[in-house]
Amino acid sequence: MMKVNPAKPLIEFNNLTLGYEMHPAVHHLDGQILAGDLLAVVGPNGGGKSTLLKGLMEEIRPLGGKITWPQGRPQLAYLPQRARLDLDFPLRVADFVSLGHWPRRGAFSTIRAVDKQAVDQALNEVGLAGFGKRSLDSLSGGQLQRVLFARLLLEDAPLILLDEPFAAVDAATTEDLLKLIKHWQKEGRTLIAVLHDLHQVRNHFPKCLLLARDVLGMGKTESVLTSANLAKARKVQVLADPLAPICDFDEAEEQA
Repeated sequence: MMKVNPAKPLIEFNNLTLGYEMHPAVHHLDGQILAGDLLAVVGPNGGGKSTLLKGLMEEIRPLGGKITWPQGRPQLAYLPQRARLDLDFPLRVADFVSLGHWPRRGAFSTIRAVDKQAVDQALNEVGLAGFGKRSLDSLSGGQLQRVLFARLLLEDAPLILLDEPFAAVDAATTEDLLKLIKHWQKEGRTLIAVLHDLHQVRNHFPKCLLLARDVLGMGKTESVLTSANLAKARKVQVLADPLAPICDFDEAEEQA
């Protein structure tokens, strides 16, 4: 895992605007994420949460402003929403988890004995020891999410992006995966998770970004998830005009 300085920012947002076909989903984001942060991204549907993760992965380019990496852009691991995954095919659990080796080894590298041991260990860590020969399409929702986390374990990335990691997952699985997330943070990794459960955010995520197309708060969770900020988020009609143009920064300040 790449060594980072926890006293310095890992990511900086400078007047960042992200969107699609010149229509913004995230507006004029300024701020920074420190190395080792455990950050929840919350807000209404359509507020730009998943778009921000795509920007960090460089799947989309900024429409304005920029993302900078003061310590260099690290390897990152990404867990997409379940709806974006096509796992309805007869692939073995062990073969799927072993894909976590690809970022370091390449897609056509030979699977070695040590790699197979790493897969078994990862499955054991997520509570699925002995599941390696099972087919993905035979798993329950909670079991499948554990498999996805096992693959993240093998990627061994210093920056981990999670898009709704607990959606449609049972309480026991959620508790186990939260423990794994906190363990990753203790190892010095930086985690950014898109979440909807504010109770969960308040209990487990010390920092928070509240997005409703515009930034309504960023910082310590208790300072961001105030009744006033949440009331603003509820009032924002982020889906009312999906074809809205990019506004001038000065104009955006005047309207705020």
